[in-house]
Amino acid sequence: MADAPTLERLRQDARDELAALIELRCRLGEDPWVFLPELPSVDEQVVATLREERLHSERWSIARARAYHPTARRGDAARFEYGLLREIALDHPDLSSAVWSLLDRIPSAS
Repeated sequence: MADAPTLERLRQDARDELAALIELRCRLGEDPWVFLPELPSVDEQVVATLREERLHSERWSIARARAYHPTARRGDAARFEYGLLREIALDHPDLSSAVWSLLDRIPSAS
């Protein structure tokens, strides 16, 4: 079993990914002054990557299916996202600010 990447490695990968995205959008003729404010921060990109990896893990896949099922109760998806992102923050305390930033964008779990 390979060791999990360090936070610094995850941040470098996120920087590389964001740089490639910026270059692509510039090559497509988009104005960086318009799209740069919309891009996530490096830490937000790391959180998004970790979230995506966990969504496909065995541990989270069943909960995800229940939370996003058409018959799920109102707020189940938001509660699921909160739990998933909270675990990322607990596993990587240095990413807590980015996690909370992303949580602010999730509709309330009411």
